[in-house]
Amino acid sequence: YLNFITSAVVPMGDEKTPGPVIAVGKAAARLGVTPGAELGDDGFTIRTVGDSLAIVGGKRGVIYGVYEFLEKLGCRFFTPTCEKIPLILDLELPNIDDTQVPVLEYRCHNYIDFRKYPRFAVKNRLNGTIPIKEKFGGHLSYAWFVHTFDHILDPDEWFDKHPEYFSMVNGERIKERTQLCLSNPDVLRITIEKVKEALRENPEARLISVSQNDWGNPCQCPECRKIDEEEGSHAGSILRFVNKVAEAIEPEFPDVIIDTLAYHYSRPAPKYVRPRQNVCVRLCSIESCFAHSFESCDDESRHVKRPDGTTSSFVRDLQDWAQVCNRLYIWDYTTCFAHYPAPFPNWNVLQPNMQTLVKNNVKGVFEQACGALGGSVDLNELRAYLIAKLLWDANCDYERHMMEFLEFYYGPAAPCIREYIKTLTDKVERDNIHIGFNDQCDRAHLTDDMLDIYDRIFDQAEEAVKNDPIRAMRVAKARLSIRWVRLKNNAMLKGIKDPQEIHKFFEDWRAHGLTRIDEWVSMETTYRALLDGLWRGTQYYKDWWAEGPEEL
Repeated sequence: YLNFITSAVVPMGDEKTPGPVIAVGKAAARLGVTPGAELGDDGFTIRTVGDSLAIVGGKRGVIYGVYEFLEKLGCRFFTPTCEKIPLILDLELPNIDDTQVPVLEYRCHNYIDFRKYPRFAVKNRLNGTIPIKEKFGGHLSYAWFVHTFDHILDPDEWFDKHPEYFSMVNGERIKERTQLCLSNPDVLRITIEKVKEALRENPEARLISVSQNDWGNPCQCPECRKIDEEEGSHAGSILRFVNKVAEAIEPEFPDVIIDTLAYHYSRPAPKYVRPRQNVCVRLCSIESCFAHSFESCDDESRHVKRPDGTTSSFVRDLQDWAQVCNRLYIWDYTTCFAHYPAPFPNWNVLQPNMQTLVKNNVKGVFEQACGALGGSVDLNELRAYLIAKLLWDANCDYERHMMEFLEFYYGPAAPCIREYIKTLTDKVERDNIHIGFNDQCDRAHLTDDMLDIYDRIFDQAEEAVKNDPIRAMRVAKARLSIRWVRLKNNAMLKGIKDPQEIHKFFEDWRAHGLTRIDEWVSMETTYRALLDGLWRGTQYYKDWWAEGPEEL
């Protein structure tokens, strides 16, 4: 029998509570356990003291410590609607002396279960951008979040009066798909004013992004070109500009970090300029192959060019930034954004990639996933769970976490689902198939022969759970991945479109509460594209990226 006390209900010096206790937070001082500064906001200590237990930590860490203790007792928090809570009639307190402090200060992904249920995100120790209430530890919030040049100076408002504020490309200032002229002193002045204004309006924000728009066309005016050629990277003019903004806001906002992107044309690190101590560089892996680890992939077509025409791989850029940046964040990608249901064979690279990031001085990671309000398929519940574990500890027992999830979530079908994952990843590794973040479905791991193999595995999975309605539903949902690819490839590669089969797929898609299939257009537009023989619904629009995503 253990009494449960916290500093909120029992004064620190109260000696009237009988018997052994679980003391959480400041109440643990009565057991002689207090948090050290090394725990920060997210670290915790769990320690048995005689027959009692103490849990202490930072404002989030003390909560994480409680959930870690529950996990030590056998609890698992797989999804918001699937938690394993063991029945233990006689609970014995094990001997524990465990201190954990995460390497990553910023841990985030955007799988819908975590965005819709912030308390579930807390259980899985995510702390970035998801709106978590302060009583549950809060989160690291942004005032502005990436691709903000257009927000700072909207070309529709400013270009006609001041074209010199925007990119010069091939000798002319451009209005469409433009960036800012970062050597222009007025652009710097306006940016500083707007950043200060945004921070005053968002006093809780610790981060604000001053970063390039989501396309190319860096400024090539003589002054910007001179800087970038000297630095050997378009990141040179960006970082010099951002450093000046960071220096200007620091006296009023000493705890705020200015975040900027190393993305596409700005991915390589500059030769000379270094980020100020209040600047964070967010390096993006968007060109990478996601079937092979960052360190092992041999696809040189995914390298990016520097201003002098030489190229560099993502891992080379990562290593270079690690040498010069004390606060390096990552934007990584974990799905196919053109076809959310498509099997994405990244299961074997999630852990080695996270280990590579941590090894190279990374302090924060955002894993971009399917952002649809209804979620998606492709075993995303499992992937979201595993990524959360890796964000906390890149060296965790990945296979154990995977099998614990599969065995509880899919029951008797777990071996089949594990076989499916292995078959998928074995194919891309054996044949050295490179996978991007935005591929169509006509890939070598998604041929008819491979789809037949996957279907046979799912036949066995469905048979295994035919008398378990809940797990049968989960298996049927996972199988939508294979059904979608077969429908799409039949339509696009063979001209075969069975209206009844297509209609049944979308009926089932809706029945599982799923919404969009493509990042940028609605399910209805994707349906229309399939019938019209188009790979994506975005093909209906001339400038689909400028419109923003259709309603979910």
